[in-house]
Amino acid sequence: MSDQPLVSTSEIARIFREEYGRTVAVLVRRFGDIDLAEEAVQDAFATAVQRWPFDGVPPSPAGWLITTARNRIIDRLRREASRDDRHALAAVMQSQSRDDLEEEEAVGDDRLRLMFTCCHPALALNAQVALTLRLLGGLTTEAIARAFLVPPATMAQRLVRAKGKIRDARIPYRVPQAADLPARLRGVLAVIYLIFNEGYTASSGERLTRDDLCAEAIRLGRQLNDLMAGEPEVMGLLALMLLIDARRPARTDADGELIPLAEQDRTLWDRAFIAEGTELVDLALSRGAVGEYQLQAAIAAVHDRAAAAADTDWAQILALYELLDRMTGNPIVTLNRAVAAAMANSPEAGLAVLDTVDESLAGHYRLDAVRAHLLELAGDTTAAQTHYRLAAERTTSAPERRFLALQAARLNAGAGDAA
Repeated sequence: MSDQPLVSTSEIARIFREEYGRTVAVLVRRFGDIDLAEEAVQDAFATAVQRWPFDGVPPSPAGWLITTARNRIIDRLRREASRDDRHALAAVMQSQSRDDLEEEEAVGDDRLRLMFTCCHPALALNAQVALTLRLLGGLTTEAIARAFLVPPATMAQRLVRAKGKIRDARIPYRVPQAADLPARLRGVLAVIYLIFNEGYTASSGERLTRDDLCAEAIRLGRQLNDLMAGEPEVMGLLALMLLIDARRPARTDADGELIPLAEQDRTLWDRAFIAEGTELVDLALSRGAVGEYQLQAAIAAVHDRAAAAADTDWAQILALYELLDRMTGNPIVTLNRAVAAAMANSPEAGLAVLDTVDESLAGHYRLDAVRAHLLELAGDTTAAQTHYRLAAERTTSAPERRFLALQAARLNAGAGDAA
């Protein structure tokens, strides 16, 4: 008999990333305690790491994890329960006798329900988004901290406080009534978009993208669009994700290395996604109330409509970014506006916009990467090399690091040839 494991640790880690949010969502619905659910899911995955290499992956990994984690919670409640509590616990156990298949069928609604629970208006918006990303997005505290431009320790404290407030305020675990949805919508939209962003450009690791997160964000976007039919910003977000995700097949080469937008083979873009996304954003913009996701989708549509990079209507993109920047004040938007200004007008115009970027982006690799690109366009290859190297040192994404280092090496080689 072979001593070779039936499944690798990396495969178990992949399943963990894909199933973590689902499993937590089911258990929070069942037991109403986020911390208890998270601890049990962590224990279940630890058990999987011990057993699956020798037993193989179960036919239904999600069902196995839900059942194992649920049993851990029940065992803990038994140990901690008083005699009177055990009668209540027995009733809970009896009500949870449905099989794993039935549990998995409830997952979709459970995830959206948990999202609306975490995005309760009693919590600050940044806490809503961060907590939901942690529970449902499969993102680490470090990845969430990078998205919010704060230290990991600060983000960890925010997460603890948010979960404590949900517990202490007894915020109900349910999809709210239609009248309550608008107060929670902003947080839910931000969560879905950040899940998509982490999938489209993973903040760390060897792979540029996480296809599972892109697919999950789009699935949640479709589900939310069904729930809130006709809401312009929901349509705008779904359109945005479809229009960006359409480019994913052309975004890396056969070795998984990054291909910038201007160099992509546009025949590989997903035309069905582009058609659907374009129709959605046009419909959303016709409703009159223009929001940030609709504007971003409109920008993505301009890119996707161009048959070649040279055909891109940069003047229109710049106008849309100027409006979006005034609306949001988001430093990443200002960064993108700088690129649009450089392409529509001149590299010097782009660099002038770049000098107005909020100081919260100081030291962020994207600021250095954009500055390097614009300096190169302006002909200052020496300064561009410096900023490409800084960007490469500061990113935690291996494909981006290699791409940025390659740009610096290319300019260095060009300088040597010129000498």
